[in-house]
Amino acid sequence: MKRLDIFGLLKKDMNYIEDELFRSIEGEHKLLNETSMHLLKAGGKRLRPVFVLMGGKFGNYDLEKLKHVAVPLELIHMASLVHDDVIDDADTRRGELTVKSKWDNRIAMYTGDYIYARALMLTAHLENPLIHQVLSKAMVEMSIGEMEQIRDFFNTEQSVRRYLLRIRRKTALLIAISCQLGAVASEADRKTVNLLYRYGYNIGMAFQIQDDLLDLCGTEKQIGKPPGSDIRQGNITIPVIYALQDEELRGPLLREISYIRERNGECDVSGAIRIIKESKGISQAEELADRYFKKAFDALERLPDNRAKKNLRDIANFVAKRSY
Repeated sequence: MKRLDIFGLLKKDMNYIEDELFRSIEGEHKLLNETSMHLLKAGGKRLRPVFVLMGGKFGNYDLEKLKHVAVPLELIHMASLVHDDVIDDADTRRGELTVKSKWDNRIAMYTGDYIYARALMLTAHLENPLIHQVLSKAMVEMSIGEMEQIRDFFNTEQSVRRYLLRIRRKTALLIAISCQLGAVASEADRKTVNLLYRYGYNIGMAFQIQDDLLDLCGTEKQIGKPPGSDIRQGNITIPVIYALQDEELRGPLLREISYIRERNGECDVSGAIRIIKESKGISQAEELADRYFKKAFDALERLPDNRAKKNLRDIANFVAKRSY
């Protein structure tokens, strides 16, 4: 992903944040350095630091202050990915071997813990207690989201509401507070801070729904992992939930999911994907993502007019049209 190409205004600052990310995980332990660097070098969208910097544009922009928000938020995200890969038994991410695949589960778990700890060390530089409160609460909510996802593996009876609460915790919350805390650290006014949170929350919800769609509709080259990875792992996402509401297709899809579960995901999932695509599950999920995008744009329109507002609109359009 050419993450910096769409953020031309921030290219210099994002290069600085990237360098800070590498510096932040350097330590005395050779193996932890190697495993952490492996994940960092695999790249990523870096949306969370971008949102922090964009939020900072609505107040007194200070990169040296904002880096102590942007870098920890990206590290928290990275740590959650390492743990996710263990839970999901994922061999690849972004087209590269995962930490758990290249080393093992135990090393991956300690790598995730190490990156979390590094994130907390960096936040010690921040004096505003609100930032610490928001960050710690988000980490608790993310952990609950992970537990909820594990509990719901292969649960074909879950509701749309339950799914939305889970992705709020797992994905949307961290994006929301990235926008929020960039503005808080830059001393923006409360109304602006709240609107940025709403924008980030709705972009985050739409972003995750898009991810779930790409897992079913994208190619391995596009998404950096085999299509159908979610259903193979037992993660019942929104297109599947909608597809299961189709009375004619529910029985065949349940049989496919049961077959996948019996074989612990070590099987062909193309049959399940075909049924989901035959249903209205894909179009209904797309409509749901569009509703969240609309809410994000509504919050955006109420923000003060500046260059950052235009860039946030461009980012929303980019996320809406992405194919990776």
